[in-house]
Amino acid sequence: MRLTLSLIAAGSLLAFASAAPAQQKTAETQPPNAPGQTPAFPAQTRAPLPDDPVKVDVETVAKDLPHLWAMEFLPDGRMLVTAKKGEMYVVSKDGTKSAAIEGVPKVADAGQGGLLDVALSPNFSQDNLVFFSFSEPRDGGNGTSVGRARLSLGDTPRLEDVQVIFRQMPTYDGNKHFGSRLVFAEDGTLFATVGERSDTPIRDKAQDISTGLGKVFHMNTDGSPAKNNPFLDREDAVPQIWSYGHRNLQAAALGPDGKLWTVEHGPKGGDELNHPGAGKNYGWPIITYGEDYNGKPIGKGITKKDGMEQPVYYWDPVIGPSGMAFYQGDEFPAWNGKTILIGGLVSQGVVALTLNGEGRVASEQRIPLKARIRDVKVGPDGAVYAVTETRGGSSSILKLTRG
Repeated sequence: MRLTLSLIAAGSLLAFASAAPAQQKTAETQPPNAPGQTPAFPAQTRAPLPDDPVKVDVETVAKDLPHLWAMEFLPDGRMLVTAKKGEMYVVSKDGTKSAAIEGVPKVADAGQGGLLDVALSPNFSQDNLVFFSFSEPRDGGNGTSVGRARLSLGDTPRLEDVQVIFRQMPTYDGNKHFGSRLVFAEDGTLFATVGERSDTPIRDKAQDISTGLGKVFHMNTDGSPAKNNPFLDREDAVPQIWSYGHRNLQAAALGPDGKLWTVEHGPKGGDELNHPGAGKNYGWPIITYGEDYNGKPIGKGITKKDGMEQPVYYWDPVIGPSGMAFYQGDEFPAWNGKTILIGGLVSQGVVALTLNGEGRVASEQRIPLKARIRDVKVGPDGAVYAVTETRGGSSSILKLTRG
């Protein structure tokens, strides 16, 4: 069944004065968890609703799938998907799921772990290479790793020549904050995002460039550090580090500007949209918006500090971001080339941020889908595809077209 959704809920409440101008309607109508915090610049949070919100039709193109984490379109329009338990499948255009692809490495799937993101090689039509991230079981615990393999889609689909090209270190015995998204840059190098493993005090290692916790990595396709990385000359640094001071990055995409954009989970409040630059420090856990889950401040409770970057945008309360895409296509002309689409686990839908010419958020609107959204992709047909998840249950793939 197709359902037309209006993006402005009837009776939308007024934005809170501390976060937006008076009388301005915003997508977020709930009070912030940290009402005493103020944004660093206008529209850094609670940007206004667009003057002419997009209307969307939604249909289910696949259902009763395992608990999925990510999807990627193959050149023929089929979808390559990862399942949290450690399986990979091909889903056809009519929603039919293939047999499980053989050769996937074992994953540590407890808690937030599992088989995570998947990305096709920029030269996939020639080399059939796929890259994937996963929480790897190791002696003494686990950690986020990046694998590479050749995808064979014959009668028995399988991964061949499987290699682990990069491991986040140190190994840690926990089950939270693995990240992780994979994004190819225009030059064919690979960005990989990870988390800082959540627990106190190990989360402090997000500030330590001798570790791989709470970082964006930048590497060649064999896992070696990319040549323009900022810490190549530092003996005390992991050479694959691109940026640091991150919490748990589960959304990343290449923008129309050819540069990386990310969205990371904040604590209770403080989800962040960032535009990570080489060598820059994004502050966690020294500065952050929001508060701890126990209602207390994170650290000293500060949101700004010299030498640490401000987010382009933040949410309090959180949306629970996972998966993102820049919209480019003809199906939604109002979004084309300027709108970021973000999966919302907590907000249960897709969040659309439209940027102005300066790269700031001009408006925010939300597409309610009544499901936790784990990943978002723009299909070759210009439609938007959203992966739903049910914890411990099944997933569906939804198709969004113009209403």
